[in-house]
Amino acid sequence: MRIENSVAFVTGANRGLGLAFAKALLKGGAGKVYAAARDPDAITLPGLIPVRLDVTNRQEIEAAAIACGDVDLVINNAGISRGSPLLAPGAIEAARAEMETNFFGPLLVSRAFAPVLARNGGGAILNVLSALSWISFPAFATYSASKSAAWSLTNGLRNELREQGTQVVGLHVGFMETEMAAGANAPKSRPEDVANFTLAALVAGEEEVLADEVSRGLRQGLSAPRGVYLGAPKR
Repeated sequence: MRIENSVAFVTGANRGLGLAFAKALLKGGAGKVYAAARDPDAITLPGLIPVRLDVTNRQEIEAAAIACGDVDLVINNAGISRGSPLLAPGAIEAARAEMETNFFGPLLVSRAFAPVLARNGGGAILNVLSALSWISFPAFATYSASKSAAWSLTNGLRNELREQGTQVVGLHVGFMETEMAAGANAPKSRPEDVANFTLAALVAGEEEVLADEVSRGLRQGLSAPRGVYLGAPKR
């Protein structure tokens, strides 16, 4: 996958990592960047093409796939976190909202754009996942469940789209300097650094991107004798 002269479609492109991806794509010479957001007026960066898109709205997704028929790179970035433990009041509502955006959103977008990518030579789909795809903390438990589902979705899409030549990439990263992670007391990466690192990996043909030390350490810990996802041992 090449960035130069590519035609990209980025969800949640009005802020945070989505905006960083949009900027990096323009800087990398993309021929066109569709910037999707619930409110297209929130897209103000010159050079972007605003698209109205709520990733939980199937009709808007299907309309976007028709209107943006020249796309060869889809970045499923839009996501939400309600910051809920599994057993807290409102956890079911939080989990449903997160699954709708973080799992069903990328699934619907990928289904709508897969034929577009096939017509345009295969292209690529990049799903923004999380280091929390692999572990769960009480404050982000429902979010972790949705991102675990999105990780499985990414692996499944890779299998189903391989024959049409579509590269499917999963991005894992810890906390970033974004509005979503504003309340997290932990080391944070710059969205710009994550976007540049990820696009370089995409060009190199990678299928999985571990964008920071946190995600690399957790990925390695999955195969430890006591898997990192089991948490600290009891005393």
